[in-house]
Amino acid sequence: MYFRISIHNETSVKQFSIKKAIPYIAALVVFLSLTIVYLFPLLEGKAIMSSDIVNFGGMAQELIQYRDQTGEEALWTNSMFSGMPGYLISTEYPHNLVLYVDRFLQLGLPYPMGLVFLYFIGFFILLLSCKVDKWISLVGAIGFALSSYFFILLEAGHNSKAHAIGYMAPVLAGIILAYRGKYLLGGIVTALFLALQINAYHLQITYYLMIIIVIFTIAEIYKTIKEKSYFHFIKASTVLIIAASLAIATNASSLWTTLEQSKYSIRSRSELTFSQDNQTSGLDKDYATTWSYGIPETMTLLIPNFHGGSSSGSLGQNSETYRVLSQNNIPNARQIIKQLPLYWGTQPFTSGPVYVGAIVFFLFILGLFIVKGPWKWWLFAATVLSILLAWGRHFMPLTNFFLNHIPAYNKFRAVSMTLVIAELTMPLLGFFALQKLVNEKTDLPMVKKVLKYLYLVLGVIILVFVLFPGSFFSFSSPRDAQYQFPDWLLTALRDDRMRMLRLDALRSLVFVSLTFGLLWFYLSGKIKKSYAIAAIGLLIVVDMWPVCKRYLNSDDFDRKAQLEKPFKPSLADQLILKDKTPYFRVWNMTEDFDKSARTSYFHKNIGGYHGAKLRRYQELYDYHLSGEGQGFIQLLSNKPGFLAFNLGLRQLKTFNMLNTRYIIFDPQKEPILNLNAMGNAWFVPQYKIVPNADMEITEMNTFDPRLTAIIDQSFEDQVKSFTPFYDSTATILLTGYQPNHLEYESKASANQLAVFSEVYYPKGWNAYLDGQKVDFFRTNYVLRGMIVPKGNHRIEFKFEPQSYYLGETISLISSLALILILLAAVYVEWRNARVRQSTKT
Repeated sequence: MYFRISIHNETSVKQFSIKKAIPYIAALVVFLSLTIVYLFPLLEGKAIMSSDIVNFGGMAQELIQYRDQTGEEALWTNSMFSGMPGYLISTEYPHNLVLYVDRFLQLGLPYPMGLVFLYFIGFFILLLSCKVDKWISLVGAIGFALSSYFFILLEAGHNSKAHAIGYMAPVLAGIILAYRGKYLLGGIVTALFLALQINAYHLQITYYLMIIIVIFTIAEIYKTIKEKSYFHFIKASTVLIIAASLAIATNASSLWTTLEQSKYSIRSRSELTFSQDNQTSGLDKDYATTWSYGIPETMTLLIPNFHGGSSSGSLGQNSETYRVLSQNNIPNARQIIKQLPLYWGTQPFTSGPVYVGAIVFFLFILGLFIVKGPWKWWLFAATVLSILLAWGRHFMPLTNFFLNHIPAYNKFRAVSMTLVIAELTMPLLGFFALQKLVNEKTDLPMVKKVLKYLYLVLGVIILVFVLFPGSFFSFSSPRDAQYQFPDWLLTALRDDRMRMLRLDALRSLVFVSLTFGLLWFYLSGKIKKSYAIAAIGLLIVVDMWPVCKRYLNSDDFDRKAQLEKPFKPSLADQLILKDKTPYFRVWNMTEDFDKSARTSYFHKNIGGYHGAKLRRYQELYDYHLSGEGQGFIQLLSNKPGFLAFNLGLRQLKTFNMLNTRYIIFDPQKEPILNLNAMGNAWFVPQYKIVPNADMEITEMNTFDPRLTAIIDQSFEDQVKSFTPFYDSTATILLTGYQPNHLEYESKASANQLAVFSEVYYPKGWNAYLDGQKVDFFRTNYVLRGMIVPKGNHRIEFKFEPQSYYLGETISLISSLALILILLAAVYVEWRNARVRQSTKT
């Protein structure tokens, strides 16, 4: 009898456990299915082709080649902007063991399919931690993950940004658990997911996550004061501080190196004082706010094509633009309408809008009325702050305050990106509202009244844009003039922009109406709860999936082989590659200085493509390279004679001191061989001490880099005992090249001042003379200088940043500790579950 009862109880427990697991299993199946269906071409051996991914191939080529050849990290590349750290390009941090946890959580899916899965599962975890119904959590995760911006990021190749967004929600989940009294679980979840979030290596997204956490903590402080639960708050906060410290230590190497580079990048304060009104302690204000979301553009949260969608969008053959192109007998009209400047907002350009979904938007507004307590207010505050900050230069009082007074805010550009905060907080409050509405029958008349009036107000607002969009906007873009379209084409384009707004407004009105109808019938007892939740989930997919497909679809995929070799060498590239001189630089006149890394794929590039280039090098471009380059381009356009041409090359002083041996003026023609390039290093007979950066850069207007070295007075001690002496027989030659190890041989009858055509960066580069470490200094604003004693010597520069090597040791120890703590917690939970189960049986 006992045996039978035992078997019966055990079976009941198993059945009960399986029943409880169904929502979780269903969630995984739904998330995985949506991910695979959307990105199925990845399983066919294709890859997403985007400009940023292609540019990455150029940026990282030298670093990847070195890694493949040596198995080590170069940490520095000379193929971008004449030389810069590789930390934010392609450096790997193999001692951070959370890498393996990250791969496990992405289920080994092809990149970036695993990132989309993280969108789903991360928000699902967050809603569950907030005690939201499991089925509503499943639907909520879909509503969050299908936000248009998240897929636009993948189309653009901003994978690290997408990766970091995927871990925002579970970090917040851990913090919430800790403040709900689950100290151990909350601490472990926070430590693990914060470590993973930082490891995704997009600190701007991490910063915005910190803004969310700060606002949430303020709400918790208010709650603590109100309830006088001080001990609980201190305990939870202590656990979370320990968890955050462990997560930071786990990423010690990447954070330390990034912090070092930030002090010398364009995200730091300039030493120049020419334009102080525009400066902050980080990025210049103009640069930081270039991508500012327009105030009316905020309506894209509800109506995706409110501002035209993409800067390079597609129209159909039923469009007004196609009709007038055909009427005017314009050839290739079908191709022209596939790439039109449909976006008419104030940003320089955009791949698409931030659309959180009409249904999610409706639920969010509903939450403002039916969700009670501090949770509503902190989510509302975070959402509003996100939107106001995204306005950037259109709302300068707040933007100036944050740029000037909020720590580290001025280190980041593209303030429109703050909308990722709203993309998390809006669905979170929205699905809190859905939870309250379907699970709590209290105040039913009040809820129905709120629902009805909200629908009427929001419906009327949307209907106005359906019926009268031309009453509010001209549908003209600030950039329309640059396209030089004829008036008839511009008029047609504006008509199509208006039509796009009208159709999408009608579309949003339909989804808001259907959601209202479902909720109304549920509250009236005519639809079951499960059917209502499932129907809303289906509507969300039908709403948001097609909008995402506008920006990431089958047209964005290509064979992986194309991605592995993103660039084909031009005739000019092929001819330059035949030059076996160990190390020189190339200027490609046909590319923008800082918007393409194609040249970096084949050569050591004067320019490049990176958002954290060294500030002094950017200033060198602004004050010298740009002007010299424009002057030479103008010279070539005038078809100069032999003497004028060579004089023009000699006047490229800054290019020459950067050892620019070749100039590409036409990729399919032989490049210009610049015999005025000054080589890898040279001796100068004199130097000039200047008091500050302003004088450093202005003195370069008149100096001859062959004869003079300009040195800041902060390095005066290293040269004050040096007596200049010109030795016509002295030589210094590069004898060995690796990106992180340069070798020279010098020969001179007297002490010499050597200038090296290498970018000065003090955090990691060490100089050695015959094996002994020696000092070096900055000269000519960006280059390196050294006093070389007489005689024959071997000179080396080695890149040996302790921030990386010591940081890797700290990362290894910390990540190992984190994983062991996680495994121990899982074991304790498993053991406790068995004890509870045996007690029940």
